Amino acid sequence: MNARTGLEPTAMSVAGSNVIDSADQVTPVVLAAMSRAPSPRLREIMASLVRHAHDFARETRLTEEEWEAGITFLNRIGKATHDRHNEGVLFSDAVGFSTLVCLLNNGNAGATETASALLGPFWRANSPRTPNGGSIVRSETQGPVLFVEARVTDPGRRPLAGVEVDVWQSSPVGLYENQDSDQADMNLRGKFTTDEDGRTSFRSVKPAGYPVPTDGPVGELLRAQGRHEFRPAHLHFLCFKPGMKTLITQVFVDDDERLHSDVVFGVTSHLIGDFRLRGPAEPPPAPDVSGKWYSLRCDFVMEPGEAKLPVPPIA
Repeated sequence: MNARTGLEPTAMSVAGSNVIDSADQVTPVVLAAMSRAPSPRLREIMASLVRHAHDFARETRLTEEEWEAGITFLNRIGKATHDRHNEGVLFSDAVGFSTLVCLLNNGNAGATETASALLGPFWRANSPRTPNGGSIVRSETQGPVLFVEARVTDPGRRPLAGVEVDVWQSSPVGLYENQDSDQADMNLRGKFTTDEDGRTSFRSVKPAGYPVPTDGPVGELLRAQGRHEFRPAHLHFLCFKPGMKTLITQVFVDDDERLHSDVVFGVTSHLIGDFRLRGPAEPPPAPDVSGKWYSLRCDFVMEPGEAKLPVPPIA
């Protein structure tokens, strides 16, 4: 009852009013208020977000304390994000949202194009340009030597020349160079260009699996859920060429023990590579290599489309 008038409240007694008297009125009032947005896509996205978020609160009977904890968690994600680490992307990865968006937008994978994969929180846009056949090992890095040969074609298997192939990986100790003061800047990163046959090659070390950062809110979430924090070993590739749809993908080491339990749900069967162990009897591509070494051959297929680069998650 209204204390001033002595009358029972009535919902939406004034057209367009934001006065709300019950939980059932909240969602339609909010949707009506947002319906004036000039962008149709913004109206669609925000209306769906509000409906699902409000339904989530109703379904779980969310308490005020739980709402406060959730807001605090989101605020801490923002505070933990900086030029060298992106906690927001890590959270999206850890709940499978990044992989879902990737697969929704790259649904032809396995049919006409190479399977896409999430970008991850460690891509840097300014990797050094490196000649084909060059090394991305830029500081002392222990680990088995790896030689990679890659070929990029269109859906008709015609070679694509001039494709910019950006490569990045963690070191065998499980850290990207921006996380590790013992590595030189841009260690295990490089940007190559395919030749007339669509080929490029480079030298590296075999990557290792690694834990995602767990010193922030995402780490707390993983511990609360009883989940491990490890990713299986992999190489990242980003292929860019005007007139072709940008391809972001990963190639996973086939003998990694965590292929079936990736903490960010990023493994698909199409992304498992053939990392071949070579013996001393097989001559390596470089004369300074002795003993065992690894080789990897990758075939990437790009489709015609819009060439655009993602926003770098770190500087």
